[in-house]
Amino acid sequence: MAENRRENDANALGYEHTLMYGQYKEDLEAYAKAEARRLKTLQKLRKKEETIRKKELKTYRSASQRRLAGYLTTFWHHTFAKLGEDWVFLAVLGILTSLISFGMDYAIAICLRTRIWLYRDLARHPLLQYMAWIAFPLTLILFSSGFVHIMAPQAIGSGIPEMKTVLRGVVLKEYLTFRTLVSKVVGLTCSLGSGLPIGKEETSIVATLLSKLVTSFKGIYENESRTSEMLAAACAVGVACSFAAPIGGVLFSIEVTSVFFAVRNYYRGFFAACCGAMVWRLLAVWFKDEETITALFKTNFSVDFPFDPQELLAFALIGAFCGFAGALFVWLHRQIVYFNRRHKKMNSFLQRNRFMYPAVITVVISSLTFPLGLGQFMAAELTNHEVMNELFSNITWSGADLEVDDKIIVSHWITPYTNIYINLAIFIIMNFITTTVCATLPVPAGVFIPVFRIGAAFGRLVGECMAAWFPEGIRMGDNIFKILPGGYAVVGAAALSGSATHTVSTSVIVFELTGQMSHILPVIIAVLIANAIAQSLQPSIYDSIIQIKKLPYLPSIISTSSQAHNVYVDDIMVREIVYIWEGATYREIKSILKSNKRLQSFPLVESSGKKLLIL
Repeated sequence: MAENRRENDANALGYEHTLMYGQYKEDLEAYAKAEARRLKTLQKLRKKEETIRKKELKTYRSASQRRLAGYLTTFWHHTFAKLGEDWVFLAVLGILTSLISFGMDYAIAICLRTRIWLYRDLARHPLLQYMAWIAFPLTLILFSSGFVHIMAPQAIGSGIPEMKTVLRGVVLKEYLTFRTLVSKVVGLTCSLGSGLPIGKEETSIVATLLSKLVTSFKGIYENESRTSEMLAAACAVGVACSFAAPIGGVLFSIEVTSVFFAVRNYYRGFFAACCGAMVWRLLAVWFKDEETITALFKTNFSVDFPFDPQELLAFALIGAFCGFAGALFVWLHRQIVYFNRRHKKMNSFLQRNRFMYPAVITVVISSLTFPLGLGQFMAAELTNHEVMNELFSNITWSGADLEVDDKIIVSHWITPYTNIYINLAIFIIMNFITTTVCATLPVPAGVFIPVFRIGAAFGRLVGECMAAWFPEGIRMGDNIFKILPGGYAVVGAAALSGSATHTVSTSVIVFELTGQMSHILPVIIAVLIANAIAQSLQPSIYDSIIQIKKLPYLPSIISTSSQAHNVYVDDIMVREIVYIWEGATYREIKSILKSNKRLQSFPLVESSGKKLLIL
């Protein structure tokens, strides 16, 4: 019954549930207008029903209940109502989102630790180790794929492309619903718990949560423009809770979801994001994950001499390479989806056997990352948090005077057959390929964190090479500046993630994640160069998904150098207009109608000689 209702809703919208990404086939512009009119009518009916229901309920309340309700109403009007419902709503939104995000992170951490525990506990049985390493993520991915398909297929992906469309005024049916919220939370938790290279951009989770709070804060939603403002704030909260970076999260959400941004929404976004990030970090302290409120990937780079001016050339080259790599990532991801759609037989087979594609991809990627196989060259036994901490570590892995803790870090990136340079190269190449493929899985998933990690690994590789070429450091006058490979990792992470998403705010995010701004100039230079190259080659990953899903979205204005600006109206106008004039005979009108059956209307002019429009 639920399946039939969901299919009818999808067919009414013209939404086709393809394997990797759904696509909209009908003209959503016309649909959006009709849907907006329907929702307005429905809202009026609900208000009338609610008024009648309140009157009926009053008759069933006792005198004490009516007095208590009156006291609470008076308290509300003299306290929170004076502050404004906006502030209360945004605070509640940030707190609830942080609770959801922390709960998801806790469950994800348990899943990842369970997988590592199973692998280590079966150390005497390599075959059982391999089976456990494969079976655990396979179970989670298949459950996530099946659950999302049954509950709400619209939850597939990160949700940012859909929110970008919604904020432009398009109504996506069955998207901002409680079903999508549940599907997103459960599906994303299982997907990330599998250990596959999948990211966590939960903007749509917050937006769906927002839609459920509408009934409690009716005053905010009496005006449609304020609805859009609150949705924009919700996007900021979602990104801020994902990255534990309120300032960078707000700026990132603005860049990826808005073409034009109303400055009056700034305080709403920052207030909600700060509430969410603060509660998220406090929960981490209370549950003993952190000793105090600190940066997520805390670094300890030298503040006095973090880099030499001559190193700016190396940072610029990192930005250039990341620009090309980000464009390649977007192009490759789109080609994988289109390849599946072009081959009808394969697409039809995978549609009938819906679990085949995620199962094969999960088995292949898990096999490649098996620690006793190729995974030993990729630090496969480490979680994402541990990988990022080691890539940002303030030591030179190829150094000779390493302490015990430092040697433990380096041991994860060397083998008896390879050194740190080969391992980092394998890590970058394999993660680049697997992240691109995993981004096409029919499960809730993002791409920011995996791309961020790949960029950090590339920056670390460049930094270690620089440290090997200049073991004593770079001499500048009488001073010698030591090479800090961790700083290169920070630059690479910001540059590659910025190029893939076409954002500059990744530089702010990386400062909040590391807790230091010592490399602010190299990061800004690399991010700007990476963005300049990537934007000239490919759209952002979110705009690319909009194209794949055929979502209605007004593209950015083309550059002034384009020849399209030289096109005039008379170059594209239809000159041979079919018209009817006042003196036309019955025979002439009949002939016009017969020869132009597709036309629904005809302009009426004074005469065939004087074509003055009458109607």
